Amino acid sequence: MASEIKKIAVFTSGGDSPGMNAAIRSVVRTCAYLGKECVGIYRGYQGMIEGDFKPMDARSVNNIINKGGTILKSARCEEFRTPEGRKKAHEQLMKEGIDAFVVIGGNGSFTGALKFTEEFGFPVIGIPGTIDNDILGSSYTIGFDTAINTVVEVIDKIRDTASSHNRLFFVEVMGRDVGHIALNAGVGAGAEEILIPEQNLGLERLLESLKRSKASGKSSSIVIVAEGDKIGKNVFQLKEYVEEHLPIYDVRVSVLGHMQRGGNPTCFDRVLASRMGVKAVESLLEGKSNLMVGIRDTKMVLTPLADAIKSHTEVDEELIRVSDIMTT
Repeated sequence: MASEIKKIAVFTSGGDSPGMNAAIRSVVRTCAYLGKECVGIYRGYQGMIEGDFKPMDARSVNNIINKGGTILKSARCEEFRTPEGRKKAHEQLMKEGIDAFVVIGGNGSFTGALKFTEEFGFPVIGIPGTIDNDILGSSYTIGFDTAINTVVEVIDKIRDTASSHNRLFFVEVMGRDVGHIALNAGVGAGAEEILIPEQNLGLERLLESLKRSKASGKSSSIVIVAEGDKIGKNVFQLKEYVEEHLPIYDVRVSVLGHMQRGGNPTCFDRVLASRMGVKAVESLLEGKSNLMVGIRDTKMVLTPLADAIKSHTEVDEELIRVSDIMTT
């Protein structure tokens, strides 16, 4: 029952994303505001199994809203995938007197939370924290806005070099199996072509696009490539392919890598994380569980964890159309 929840745990799991600290801060301070105890679990499910807990109050989260990463750390945990591991975790939670928890993470983290609550009937609410923006049930995940702004900033700098030396740059961005980062950052940075997993454009179309760019007088080009793109070649093979078929181009590759997961969160991500943290705690105290907090049409909404992990969010078809027009 909601009235029985007196102590709530919070932890981060999976890959870090900017804004996780803001979400931690929101959960802790909402607990304090509502007169509930809060416990931070270090290193995700691994820390849960090992009992790596620390009481947190409103002052313990001072000056973290602006910091990237996660003060509670994160770790992969193979042991939690086993019934024995989850049993150890449950015993540790019971020993600490924890009545419910909020997990901040992505698909894998929610899968673990769902399995745990199904086995032990433990109240759980998820907050989507991943730069990939691939969680069903929320228009935005914590960290996505920061990531695309980071990518745009870097591409702007790369374009300076590309223009100075009349070069073609392939810029690989993160996103796993979805193209949200590539598509949004590509449109925002004015890329000449955007390659995403959701659209198999093919090598011939890429060559034709580059030929048109050159013919129209462009002396340099930026092509954004999502790491999960299904064009059939990795970014370095793409470079070799273009050099072979369009020797007029001086081609370079830039893999942005994990810089996209770091840095201070944007105002959007800080506000989003703060709203989600409040909604997560309030939902638990209302007796709700097995749900993920999300945002749709500027409103906080709840989605069953089982639905949230079913599949990825789809890219915006309208934005793809805008991208096609802008790359003319």
